Amino acid sequence: MDLEEFANAFAASSKAIPIEMAVRFKMVVKDIEKTAKEELGIYQPSVGPFEAWESLAQSTMEQRVSSGYSADEPLLRSGELRDSIESEVIGLAAIVGTKSEIGFWQEMGTLRIPPRPFIGPAYVRKVDSLLDEVGLSIIHGFKAY
Repeated sequence: MDLEEFANAFAASSKAIPIEMAVRFKMVVKDIEKTAKEELGIYQPSVGPFEAWESLAQSTMEQRVSSGYSADEPLLRSGELRDSIESEVIGLAAIVGTKSEIGFWQEMGTLRIPPRPFIGPAYVRKVDSLLDEVGLSIIHGFKAY
């Protein structure tokens, strides 16, 4: 490949790479959303800066049972919290989260309940795949030429 061919390949790839990145980025964001939803109902181990979830208090388990739910599925009752988790992608910016106030207090904890983060850990679990997809976007962008 001579210098002119390289310049042409570079120019063509500069158009293809952003398209590849946008497609792959949306896939990873949807995967983060799915992972966050899967965090609910199962005790989560520590990951990154997030500590492992504490066990539910005995009084909470009893209250869950008396309300018709299983005793020990943290953050999962009716599925309302899980179903409130959404993602939005605008260009190469994304948000995965919930507008649920309950979700906020569970993620952060309160004076009476320990934090049981499910959004933050989902991001941490998927950061490597995000970086892999960025790399693949660049490779495929150059191959598009």
